[in-house]
Amino acid sequence: MTARIYRPARNAMQSGKGKSRNWVLVHELAESKQIDPLMGYTTSGDTRQQVRLSFETQEEAEAYAQKNGIAYSVQPAHDATPKRVSYPDNFRSDRKTPWTH
Repeated sequence: MTARIYRPARNAMQSGKGKSRNWVLVHELAESKQIDPLMGYTTSGDTRQQVRLSFETQEEAEAYAQKNGIAYSVQPAHDATPKRVSYPDNFRSDRKTPWTH
């Protein structure tokens, strides 16, 4: 059973960075999911995929995995590059497309 350690990206629907600062440890699927014939739900007998652990740093997550004997892989964090945008740039004369209302 392997686990994945990563830092989640920020929510694309909001401008804030909530829930994207902590590192997360999640277990990979041990068995494939199946469709329940009676209700039509997607089910699995693996309950570890429901566990999602949060850590302040990547080192804490790795230490937890090593302490508990969990094989893991680390995905590097992707930090967004800030875009410098200012309001007067909308009215510059050298714009690629003319500004209109």
